[in-house]
Amino acid sequence: MELTDSLKSLFVETATTLKGSDRRLFMARTVKNLGPGGQRRAERELGWNRITIRKGMHELDSGFICLDAFSARGRKRAEVHLPQLLDDIRDIVDGQSQNDPQFRSKRLYTRLSAPEVRRQLIAQKGYQDTQLPTPQTITAKLNEMGYFPKKVAKSKPQKKFHKPTRSSTN
Repeated sequence: MELTDSLKSLFVETATTLKGSDRRLFMARTVKNLGPGGQRRAERELGWNRITIRKGMHELDSGFICLDAFSARGRKRAEVHLPQLLDDIRDIVDGQSQNDPQFRSKRLYTRLSAPEVRRQLIAQKGYQDTQLPTPQTITAKLNEMGYFPKKVAKSKPQKKFHKPTRSSTN
């Protein structure tokens, strides 16, 4: 089968509009029609991945569709590995936090930095160093919980009102 430029663009455009198993089945049917060496030819001329084509060929031959488990991919959150972590962080940070001294926001400021929270989790709560997440992750968890590890600002006293003196009244 001869692949003209218009046929190539049609195949590529159709493959990009399809998703998942429909795309793989389309690729497999196209490659079967190309004949022997069709996988390599489709890879070279159409820019398709040969592994994807083979997966589609397997689906076409077996009749079973391979499910794409995108939700099962990637790294799990720290709370999945350590279910009590957020409660333990909250226990440590609650005693050291304070509201915005000027009451402009609802943020809670804490004197503890993320590395210090990590050290206290090891000392007070009995975690091992290897099982705890990095300080960057602990900072992200503190931010998600509404704590901001910054210096606690002191509230400024109001200025004293100027008492009138004899020289200022004249």
